[in-house]
Amino acid sequence: MKRPLLFGILLLLLLNFRASGQIDSTLLRRTPKDTTKLLLNMDAVYNRPFLSVGKVPVAVGGYVEANWQHLGTDGVSEGHQFQMRRLTLFIASTISRRIKFLSEIEFEDGTKEINIEFASVDFEFHPLLNLRGGVIMNPIGAFNQNHDGPKWEFIDRPVSATQMLPATWSNVGFGLYGKLYKKDWVYAYEVYLTNGFDDQIISNTQNKTFLPATKLNTDRFEESFNGEPLITAKVALRNKRIGELGLSYMGGVYNKFQEDGLIIDKKRRVDTWAVDFTSTVPATNTYIRAEWAFVHVDIPDSYSQQYGKRQVGGYMDVVQPIRRGSLLGFEKSVINAAVRIEYVDWNKGTFIETGGNIREDFFSVVPGISWRPTSQTVVRLNYRYNWQVDILGNPASKTAGFQFGFSSYF
Repeated sequence: MKRPLLFGILLLLLLNFRASGQIDSTLLRRTPKDTTKLLLNMDAVYNRPFLSVGKVPVAVGGYVEANWQHLGTDGVSEGHQFQMRRLTLFIASTISRRIKFLSEIEFEDGTKEINIEFASVDFEFHPLLNLRGGVIMNPIGAFNQNHDGPKWEFIDRPVSATQMLPATWSNVGFGLYGKLYKKDWVYAYEVYLTNGFDDQIISNTQNKTFLPATKLNTDRFEESFNGEPLITAKVALRNKRIGELGLSYMGGVYNKFQEDGLIIDKKRRVDTWAVDFTSTVPATNTYIRAEWAFVHVDIPDSYSQQYGKRQVGGYMDVVQPIRRGSLLGFEKSVINAAVRIEYVDWNKGTFIETGGNIREDFFSVVPGISWRPTSQTVVRLNYRYNWQVDILGNPASKTAGFQFGFSSYF
């Protein structure tokens, strides 16, 4: 979408809501997040705070993220950096009792990137059978669905979700989803057919297998690169006392194997699998979130071994509340201690010539402390320490430094 048109639409919406508020500000009401049910990561798209006006069927919301950081790699630093990482707007509408619309528009790094991450209509037929169509966020892992900044204690998004898997990865398509509640359990599924990857996952400026490069192909919102659908499926279950377990798969053909009916290559696939787990330890209120993913890409024989056929990686977050209560005038604030551990192997395998291990792996530890003056706002201080080993296994380059910032719904 062209920027002037997008800005015009947003301006009209904001002016409309402002005018409605001037008529009678008491009509403004905030729809809180639902905390009464057993919610899953797939519910995150609607489980957000929205602001609506009277009986108008349209509600708006969003979140903002900004931060400062000072990082250095092997003693070399770019100094103090201030960043406005993203501003995200939600627009939702209940068209009828069983037809809903939601859009998510994200502005990254000021307006360096403007993306429609979600814009779909949901038709609710039965709790176990619902149709979704439009711009869909492919549910690979948990982070891709549940990525809002205010929900996380860390400034950086997980490396495995953003640089191995394509975070906030959206495509045009259709699919089905459903849920079943039974006592302390909830069972759910999602399955979608959408446009998918292209050959940029191996033909890119990174000079390695890099799935996020395919996000540069904005044509995927109007046509498929090769005419083959991408299949994304996920099943999840949650127990009230134990937590949520999710298993997901995303795969399809990524190359252009024919041109004007002429076969020019065999069909080459990319297949990804992910498992995610979320839980809270009742005795200590310790929150645990983990995700592990596998990537397999059919690489042409003409490519060198620096292009990995297999990649694995994941992360684990542990968040421990250490103080609850009034602080600086905020009655229900919470201070958390947190730590994230991350690992990615960009090229899992061995060299053909020597049989030695192909390295190119990444490891990171990020301790931090956060303050939540309200449940919808978080102020974060992180210390990041990374080890990055190249493909030959040379001594690791090390990155370290502090990050400070905030993220808030509005």
